[in-house]
Amino acid sequence: MGKQPNLYAFDHLEGLAATLRTYIIQCQNAGLERHAVFRVAVSGGSLPSMLAKALLEPSQSGPDDVVDFAKWEIFFADERAVPLDHPDSNYKVLQDELLDKIPVHMGRPKVHPIDVKDLDDVQELADQYQEALMQSFAAKDSVKLPIFDLLLLGCGPDGHTCSLFPNHELLRESDAWVAPIEDSPKAPARRITLSLPVVTHGIKIAFVATGEGKRDIMKQIFDTEEGRSLPCGLVNEGGAEKVSWFTDSIAVKGVAFPRRGSL
Repeated sequence: MGKQPNLYAFDHLEGLAATLRTYIIQCQNAGLERHAVFRVAVSGGSLPSMLAKALLEPSQSGPDDVVDFAKWEIFFADERAVPLDHPDSNYKVLQDELLDKIPVHMGRPKVHPIDVKDLDDVQELADQYQEALMQSFAAKDSVKLPIFDLLLLGCGPDGHTCSLFPNHELLRESDAWVAPIEDSPKAPARRITLSLPVVTHGIKIAFVATGEGKRDIMKQIFDTEEGRSLPCGLVNEGGAEKVSWFTDSIAVKGVAFPRRGSL
C-alpha cells in the first residue's frame, strides 16, 4: 500500500481550529520561503467561518505564529456562475466570513474573484479564470499544472469536493486547469471548478469536515473500496501523504482508518 493521507480528529472545534492554524502557518511560511508569496485555493460552504476561527485569533506563540495576509494570493477552488454579491457566491461567503473581518495590521490578501461579465457563458468563465491562474503561475505551455502551496477544501455529504461530483465526466478531465460544469447535481447548476489533477498537484491539500452529517461519508471515503472512487477519495489517492483531514470526533465516529496524534 502506498503512502496515505493524514487524518486528525478533535473533541472540540477549538482544538481543530488551533491545529489548523498551525498547519496553515507552516504551509504559508514554506510558500514564502519558496517564492515570497503564498498561493492558496479555497472552497466555500462552512470552510470560511472555520478559517476565520483559526486565523483571526491573536498570535499566541511569537514570530512563528503570524498570519501574513499581505503575502497571500487567494484563488477559488470552485465558484458558482452568479454575481459576486449573490448568496451562492463562494467569493461572498469568504468575504463575509473572513476577508471583511481581517484586522488592518494583518494585511490584505490579493483575491482573485471570477469575471462577472462572463456569467452567461461558463466555458468562457472557466477560460478566463484559467487565464488568471496562468498569469500567476506562468503560462500554461511552460508549466503543465499550477502548483498551489495549499488547497483548503470541504467535503460534501455525497463525497464531492470543489465542484467535482461523484461519477461526473469532469473527474476524467486531464488537460484543463479550470473546467466548466452546467449540470451540477447541487444547485446552482452552473459553476467552474479546478480540475482533479490541479487539486492533487498541490504541495499541501487540507480538508475540513465536521459534524454528525459527515459521519456516513467519512466512513465510506476512508473505510470502503467504493469510497476510493468518490471525488474526495480520488484526492486522497492522488495526493496521498500531502493530504490532511481536520475533523471533529463526531464526524469520524466509527471510522476505522487510523488517526494521527499531531502534525
